[in-house]
Amino acid sequence: MRGKVKVREGVVVGDKMDKTVVVAVQRLVKHPRYMKYRKRRAHYKAHDEENRCRVGDRVVIVETRPLSKEKRWRVRTILGKAST
Repeated sequence: MRGKVKVREGVVVGDKMDKTVVVAVQRLVKHPRYMKYRKRRAHYKAHDEENRCRVGDRVVIVETRPLSKEKRWRVRTILGKAST
């Protein structure tokens, strides 16, 4: 049995590449001294086989085997399309 797969939810911020999108995932981190929550953002390159994602789409990505030098995630579902 394999381990649990990592799942993240984020917004597509780049779609210029073929079959690849850049997804920004935001999380809240508590400051160790002041106990306030701060926003932290990470960018992941995710595989999008049918080139369906556009900038502004809300997506769910899952971790997968390495697909290229920087691409280790793939798009599972599109939660919401960008408003135009």
